[in-house]
Amino acid sequence: MTCIVALVEDNVIHMAGDSAGVDTNRLLSFRRDDPKVFLNGNFIFGFTSSFRMGNLLQYKLECPKQPHGMDDMKFMVCLFVESVRKCFKENGFGSAENGGTFIVGYNGKLYTIYGDYQVACHNENYCSVGCGSEFALGSMYTTDKLDLDPKERLTISLNAASHFSAGVAAPYTFLTLENSGSSSNQMTKYQTEDSKFDAAVKVVKGKWTWQNLKKLL
Repeated sequence: MTCIVALVEDNVIHMAGDSAGVDTNRLLSFRRDDPKVFLNGNFIFGFTSSFRMGNLLQYKLECPKQPHGMDDMKFMVCLFVESVRKCFKENGFGSAENGGTFIVGYNGKLYTIYGDYQVACHNENYCSVGCGSEFALGSMYTTDKLDLDPKERLTISLNAASHFSAGVAAPYTFLTLENSGSSSNQMTKYQTEDSKFDAAVKVVKGKWTWQNLKKLL
């Protein structure tokens, strides 16, 4: 299930997620109103793996404060992840060795926490997790040089994922986080008479120029 995609632009973190809930045992797919992207303190989260994990990250996790003089990566590995591990253990989710996969944005950077609690800091200014992540990453790569705002890029990437992956579906939740801690979110229902792919094409119509195309070649 799921596609979460995130982007950092001008030191602002933009994140978006789909609404699909999938029961693989009974091959059921349905929409959920509880969003997969949210804020907790000065952190922005987007999760896959388990809705229970998302509940704990949003409502039970006590995010630590970064000590003065400690760099961001050391803080994420030594303090943040240990807080996540403790939260999971105290609330009966996962184990000391295995948790789940989620994206967390902090201090203008994106990190992916994987099931073994490793912390990945990405070279690109975008990342994605979930069953639709490959399609979303391909979309983010191809729109990187185009004159599109962050929400347009995230929308196109989620449309690509939902077009090809049965585990990804609209509506989408969009959330932003600035270093000041201010944020905004908006639920966008993307149901059109056209296919999701055609709708994505309409987003960039009028902005696709030969000059932009040459930048991709």
